[in-house]
Amino acid sequence: MTILVTGAAGFIGSRTSEQLLARGEEVLGIDNLNTYYDPALKHARLEKLLPQTNFRFVEMDLSDASAMAQLGDETGIDRIIHLAAQAGVRYSIEQPREYADSNLVGHTEVMQLARQWGVEHLVYASSSSVYGSNGSIPFKETDRTDHPVSYYGATKKACEVLSDSYAHLYGLPQTGLRFFTVYGPWGRPDMAYMIFARKILAGEPIDVFGEGQMGRDFTYVDDIVSGVIASLDNPPSADGQLPHRVFNLGNDTPERLGDFIGHIERLLGVEAKRNLLPMQLGDVRETWADISFARTELGYDPKTSLAEGLGHFVDWYKEFYRD
Repeated sequence: MTILVTGAAGFIGSRTSEQLLARGEEVLGIDNLNTYYDPALKHARLEKLLPQTNFRFVEMDLSDASAMAQLGDETGIDRIIHLAAQAGVRYSIEQPREYADSNLVGHTEVMQLARQWGVEHLVYASSSSVYGSNGSIPFKETDRTDHPVSYYGATKKACEVLSDSYAHLYGLPQTGLRFFTVYGPWGRPDMAYMIFARKILAGEPIDVFGEGQMGRDFTYVDDIVSGVIASLDNPPSADGQLPHRVFNLGNDTPERLGDFIGHIERLLGVEAKRNLLPMQLGDVRETWADISFARTELGYDPKTSLAEGLGHFVDWYKEFYRD
């Protein structure tokens, strides 16, 4: 099987590509390698993929219609995993146009490619941010998601609605995945746990928003990838129903932010200087994924404890940033 992976140089995209290659799939990876964070990290992820004979990489921007038209000449693409997006809740408040281009236009272009190629299944990344300040805990896929509190969350909700439309109009089989606070080795430098590790080791104070009381359903990257691939292998049925489903992919074990930091402190052997602050604009007090639907339909079963996952992260961080 030949699979297109967008965002192949990204945190989740590179790990997904690795797992697909390990099981013998052909992977065409695309990424625009933008400068939202240091591209050196993206290139380092790619260096693990490029030597493999069944991996091919194209640098391009999904929102570039002419480049996408040229990519449309590719043949033999069976399925698509669409992970490319402009990430970051807070940055979306500062630069909303970048999110409209990358997340909305890019998603539409990928769906157009899927139609052109007649792919068997399009899997795409959504986010727990679509739930906004939903007061019903844990979050269920059947909950209302029409009041996201960040522009990033709004673009992800819009992508789900666009996919629903394409599934209805063109019968395009699609699966959306709402990721919950993914962490692990090779993460983005703007992610909280990456910032915490850097500042703690440098002896700098860390900003702890929500006074450390915010709850997050921290999910280890390999558990997320297992859900991505399980969803790829289980396209929605078209037997008279809309061929579009949405799943939560989380850990089903929310943790307080302050406790999360405590794990990092113990693993680094350094106590953090905590600067306790109120919640930021666009943040929510708690996230918690009800993953019963994904367990039943996909066999999704996250196994990595927070202590184990952060242990893997700290080992990688010390090695990668040892200089």
